[in-house]
Amino acid sequence: MIRVLLADDQSLVRAGFRALLDAQPDIEVAGEAADGEEALRKVRELRPDAVLMDIRMPRLDGLAATRRITGAPDLPDVRVVMLTTFELDEYVFEAIRSGASGFLVKHTEPDELVRAVRAVVAGDALLSPGVTRRLIAEFAARSKEPAAADALAPLTEREREVMALVGIGLSNEEIARRLVVSPLTAKTHVSRTMIKLGARDRAQLVVLAYESGLVRPGWLG
Repeated sequence: MIRVLLADDQSLVRAGFRALLDAQPDIEVAGEAADGEEALRKVRELRPDAVLMDIRMPRLDGLAATRRITGAPDLPDVRVVMLTTFELDEYVFEAIRSGASGFLVKHTEPDELVRAVRAVVAGDALLSPGVTRRLIAEFAARSKEPAAADALAPLTEREREVMALVGIGLSNEEIARRLVVSPLTAKTHVSRTMIKLGARDRAQLVVLAYESGLVRPGWLG
């Protein structure tokens, strides 16, 4: 059973998400929070698999709460999905850098929300196709000078190649076609790369691809 914490200062939003998620046979809402401070407290108390976190909340906003959750050594398996009103919310970029596994717009279709919860708990990054490249382009525009490539020393040449393709927004299926391998092989390479670099999920792998200099602005063709 996938356990989810809902963190949003609007009770109507929480009620809608709860009704949808509780209706699924493999998902249950473990608790709710109306602000970031309460979300942190509930995460430590309930240990959910995933948190649906609103970006803008009183007392402690969703970004700060996410940084504390993803940076806590005792909460390595808690995945955070940011909730935003607009696809190009100015904070989406910072949400990914803060450790969020992805983001959803609040008006997303119900079945997409359910798929998203399952995907993020499975370790996949939740970067919807419609906004992935814009998000990466935003990262590229804001990125500083790349860090030393020594951070990639543990990777094989094929793993670096796969990481670069993840960095430009390709899915496992697209990577498989590009490298002429099976989707399972592509997924295995991605998983091994994440493990070697200590990346929480695919979203963080994208960030690392830019920060290491493996992918550079202008490669989005």
